[in-house]
Amino acid sequence: MKKLLITLFASTSLLAQAQDKPAYLDTKASLENRVEDALSRMTLREKINMIHAQSKFSSPGVPRLGIPEVWCTDGPHGIRPEVLWDEWEQAGWTNDSCVAYPALTCLSATWDPEMSRLYGVSIGEEARYRNKNVLLGPGVNIYRTPLNGRNFEYMGEDPYLSGKMVVPYIQGVLANGVAVCVKHYALNNNEENRNNSNPIVDERTLREIYLPAFKAAVQEGGAWSLMCSYNLYKGMWLSENDYLLNQILKKEWGFDGVVISDWGAVHNTLGTVKGGLDLEYGSWTNGLDGGMKNAYDAYFLAMPYMDLITSGKIGTDELNDKCRRILRMIFRTTMSGERPFGALNSEAHIAAARQIGAQGIVLLKNDAPAKGADALLPINTQKVKRILVVGENAVKMQTVGGGSSSLKVQHEVSPLDGIKARFQGVQVDYQRGYVGDASGQYNGVVTGQDLSESRSKEQLIADAVKAAREADMVIFIGGLNKSNNQDCEGADRTQLELPYDQDDVITALAAVNKNMVVINISGNAVCMPWLAKVPAVLQDWYLGSEAGNSLADVLSGDVNPSGHLPFTYYASLDQCGAHALGEYPGHVNEELTAACKARTGLDMPIYDIEYKEGIFVGYRYIDKNKLKPTFPFGHGLSYTTFQIDKASAAKVMDMNGDITVTVPVKNIGSREGAEVVQLYVQQVKSSLPRPIKELKAFSKVNLKPGESKQLLFTLNSEALSYYNDQLGKWVCEPGQYIVHIGTSAGDIRTSVKFEVK
Repeated sequence: MKKLLITLFASTSLLAQAQDKPAYLDTKASLENRVEDALSRMTLREKINMIHAQSKFSSPGVPRLGIPEVWCTDGPHGIRPEVLWDEWEQAGWTNDSCVAYPALTCLSATWDPEMSRLYGVSIGEEARYRNKNVLLGPGVNIYRTPLNGRNFEYMGEDPYLSGKMVVPYIQGVLANGVAVCVKHYALNNNEENRNNSNPIVDERTLREIYLPAFKAAVQEGGAWSLMCSYNLYKGMWLSENDYLLNQILKKEWGFDGVVISDWGAVHNTLGTVKGGLDLEYGSWTNGLDGGMKNAYDAYFLAMPYMDLITSGKIGTDELNDKCRRILRMIFRTTMSGERPFGALNSEAHIAAARQIGAQGIVLLKNDAPAKGADALLPINTQKVKRILVVGENAVKMQTVGGGSSSLKVQHEVSPLDGIKARFQGVQVDYQRGYVGDASGQYNGVVTGQDLSESRSKEQLIADAVKAAREADMVIFIGGLNKSNNQDCEGADRTQLELPYDQDDVITALAAVNKNMVVINISGNAVCMPWLAKVPAVLQDWYLGSEAGNSLADVLSGDVNPSGHLPFTYYASLDQCGAHALGEYPGHVNEELTAACKARTGLDMPIYDIEYKEGIFVGYRYIDKNKLKPTFPFGHGLSYTTFQIDKASAAKVMDMNGDITVTVPVKNIGSREGAEVVQLYVQQVKSSLPRPIKELKAFSKVNLKPGESKQLLFTLNSEALSYYNDQLGKWVCEPGQYIVHIGTSAGDIRTSVKFEVK
């Protein structure tokens, strides 16, 4: 009887608990009801705790209420290894290796939203398996200058392409119950002086060039968080920039997610409270400089904020809004009842990395080495029996370094190993050729490679030339790396030219072997003074774990190259509007420097950077000035040939405000392959200056030999509009428009006119 009573009382107690279950534990309750219920139960101190870090990569939840912490991880190319609680050094885990995916320049070069979705799903599964709430990526800052050290983490120079490629990535990550943190909002277009740059950008340029990809990420991708950048805009740091964070992002675009600071990007309390930042990370990057028992209480959004509230100097409206946003993100991620389990280092992820890498490689040039011969690529193993591979980048690991995107991987297939594995019936020799950066470590992750070299520059070239004379083909693999002042966070490149005297090596090799391929590994364009001397050039990227296999797939013809450039390949810096007209890296504004010091106590110069080129970024500047770059935006060749026939469209836009363009495409070559058909719009006459043409649609179409397809593009008034800063709104003007169809901004195959009435 006693046992029965105990059971009865226990059952009654559990029933009562179930009936009183808080809404925030009910996954079927509406999201907003859960948020409001949880918020109503939180104390002032719990709210303050929630909006700032508690460690290097985490912030508190509410333990009393069972609301978990927020854990972030660096991306956007893989899941960063664990670091110590308060420091950047490695935590020493043995189970935090990841698959490294290709850099985002490569993803954008696929011009394939399905590849972007595969990327997002795959990296999202790895983040979920490691139980991360927030993946700190992807990045969509515009490629304003080829010297920007962080361009490899972004998606190129065109706002439309960046927007279309970032959305599927975001959706793939979100499907795993992991938030993306789209970065770096906004105008972070250089790493030099990134903490104290004040870009001067007119409203039209801001709206047409630098914000559209972020807008797409929010309104089409549904991003749950966004990272503010280090720089200033209109004299205010982005962490306290009311115009960009509150007025545009949250009010105009309807963003209901969390604005997270970049690490160390917050500089004062009151401005940050009012300016729209929701979650503060990294203000003291070793977690101890505050000198308090709990150093994180010294964060700007910690006790200094609480003191303003308790003293009556400020209310709690902003605090409640910040907490609502963080709770909303937690309920969408860790506390979601539909969150899958994820996977780490799976065969599917390795295959995805290899596929994306191969799809993004761009065949820049592929001529015949001699009159009457076939194009040099793909490699014909019936004729090529001995290959010489030259260059440090053929063996150097590229997953380590570059800044916060540095990774720890289970494996990284080098280009040399990938070539050897694929061409097993061919003798493959190797020569160093040049010495770049022999080091191989970042934040405690060590490659273990010994790249030390005792030979002189002259001897390295002589040895490579001697071997080249005896080879059937030479493959030079060079470019940039992820060292300081190259493709790396925190500093910009110092030149457009290749570093480490690589031009001398390429020129010497080309003089003794006409069957030469140059493979450039980089996230940026480089000068190619030797271009006329080599028959074939590939733009390779930082391809991650499967780098060598992806490259070998394309060299062999197992994969027909279909990548196209997401940026203009300038022949010189004066072809880039940012250098020809604008400012880089800027000039000191003494008045603003004094004002910022008075407001924050920071004693550092503030640099104004005038974007004098305005909307004429990349190919827009090339078109306007009738320049001939090394390779135009959108350029990419194939091992087959595609024919684009005459496009057709109605003469007048219909009553719904749409115009449909039909484009016939046919594969007239001998191999199956994919072509990227690009649609650019030109307004014949406008009230304000407009670019000659602007990308407004594209389609990647795969065709077998002899196969043809009719592509349909539908343009609406938004695609024809420009931002009229005199009226403060987007305008689609009546008049004549021309649609240009081609395979790059420099290769237009057909055009068609129509009218907007």
